Amino acid sequence: MRRLLLHDTDPAVTAAAAALGGTYEVRPLGAATPSDAVILVTPRSAAAAAADNVRLLGLVATADAGPWPQTWHAVLPLAAPAAMLAHAVAAAFADLDAAAERARLARDLSELNAIGIRLSAESNPRFLLEAILSKAREITSSDAGSLYIVEERGESPYLRFALAQNDSVAVPFRTATLPLTDESIAGHVALSGRLINLADAYAPPPDSPFTINSWFDEQTGYRTKSMLVVPMRTPHGQTIGVLQLINCKDDSSARLADPPDVERHVRPYDARDEKLAGSLASQAAVAIYNRRLYLSIRDLFEGFVKASVTAIEARDPTTSGHSFRVADLTVALAETADRCETGPYRELKFRDDELMELRYASLLHDFGKVGVREHVLVKAKKLYPADFDRIRHRVELLKRDLVLRTARAKLDRALARDADYAARAARLDADLAAALAELDRQLDLVGVANEPSVQPQAFTAEILRLATQTWQDAEGTPRSVLTPEEARVLAIPRGSLTDEERVAIQQHVVHTFQFLAQIPWTKELSRVPEIARSHHEKLDGTGYPYGARAEAIPVQSRMMAIADIYDALTASDRPYKKALRAEEALAILDAERRAGALDSALLDLFIEARVFERTARPA
Repeated sequence: MRRLLLHDTDPAVTAAAAALGGTYEVRPLGAATPSDAVILVTPRSAAAAAADNVRLLGLVATADAGPWPQTWHAVLPLAAPAAMLAHAVAAAFADLDAAAERARLARDLSELNAIGIRLSAESNPRFLLEAILSKAREITSSDAGSLYIVEERGESPYLRFALAQNDSVAVPFRTATLPLTDESIAGHVALSGRLINLADAYAPPPDSPFTINSWFDEQTGYRTKSMLVVPMRTPHGQTIGVLQLINCKDDSSARLADPPDVERHVRPYDARDEKLAGSLASQAAVAIYNRRLYLSIRDLFEGFVKASVTAIEARDPTTSGHSFRVADLTVALAETADRCETGPYRELKFRDDELMELRYASLLHDFGKVGVREHVLVKAKKLYPADFDRIRHRVELLKRDLVLRTARAKLDRALARDADYAARAARLDADLAAALAELDRQLDLVGVANEPSVQPQAFTAEILRLATQTWQDAEGTPRSVLTPEEARVLAIPRGSLTDEERVAIQQHVVHTFQFLAQIPWTKELSRVPEIARSHHEKLDGTGYPYGARAEAIPVQSRMMAIADIYDALTASDRPYKKALRAEEALAILDAERRAGALDSALLDLFIEARVFERTARPA
């Protein structure tokens, strides 16, 4: 197709333009806006539109001294030889071509930058692959394409057919794998790391080790002709995958419904396509590599978190699995709130990274228990085993002393030849039996009081009296079954912990925050320490460790509080309590809600959506 040379109506200019009619399409300048043309003008010509896609060539009389318009590309004498004019016109068209090439290069670079930004920002692996293939097809005007990923799981690497796209026919795509060998063109490119450009896929070079699979064409009637296969390699030389582009079109909107359409519209891929596809493939390789690296780091951290939680819970085997169940329940409640269309939380939405943040906070909510002394952490009864054994041994010693004192008293009467010895000995034996029975009763009382159950006030008072009641040992020294401290511990009204021990246990939340605050969390996970430290706070300010009220407690922590209490109530039997049935636990949660401690709307969601069933144990 010849290029357009326009001229004004000046007879001399018309004659000069006519001399170039064998090379260009010569026409007089009309009203229509020209494009990709050189225009011959004179100083007397009507003002011709200057634009990026035209060049104005001025023809002037020898006596005309100017000045000439700045929009003119060049100035020649009106009587210049035809060869000089032809050279000037050719130079003007060359300048147009160079400007067009610069503009196209700028567009290409802008497109590649935009694609790079898009690929870097895409976090969803599936969307990332779709973006890579669709953008590669777009910048090379490809009708179809496919994407292969190199997988390295197992003993030997292989290719995974990850994605296929086609503008002209429906693609019955399903993921598949194929060996990473030279027998396929994708495998050959992946192994060699070199681009392959085929003008006709059915006519590869004779020495090619690969063959083209024509199954898709045979099944659909499609015709694969030009093909550009590009390795996706990282800057370190690692091949991540292969980008396969098919049928470069002269018109990107054309549809290749049959072989004649292919012959009419498909052209070979040129050097520009190779450069663009190669550049995009490199960006794609980096994006996929970075995504894999991110996922591997996340998996590594996930493994570390799970191992840490398992190790911490191993200190108290009766709570095994608690943190994992709390995480499951909390995230499930958050997902339920996210879907809610009515109520106070209808506008609450969680992104994927926020759910991940909540999950980590839930998994690590008891991390601070590593800072609590183990004997306090696993304390099942009011007295530690060694303390109860000490009381039992003390009673045994008292009983032995009583027996010894009775034996001495009887011996003294016998040596004194007491006439009433038999009656006195009988009374001593009766008193001894009564004393021994009382000591056994008191030890039994200690055993009952040692259980972490709620006892009547009269019973507690009797326990406290044991510390003041004395018995004389064999030497006549007064002894009591309990020390005042032991009596105080046994008089704990509820549970097994003293006030000091309860504070120590409650401090695990502070330890949790201090430990988690030292981890350099990413921006998406930055609130993990804050969420975890508030899971024991209550809306009415009765929680711990800070006594925070509703407005200061994150909604994620409110969710975790419900999940934590529910699991603690329904967990398998522990030494200090029996497991409750779901309905009993929900009733306790409801009582806490009515007391103003728990979030009413969240508890409604927890119950109505039956979130609690997520961790239900087999009956």
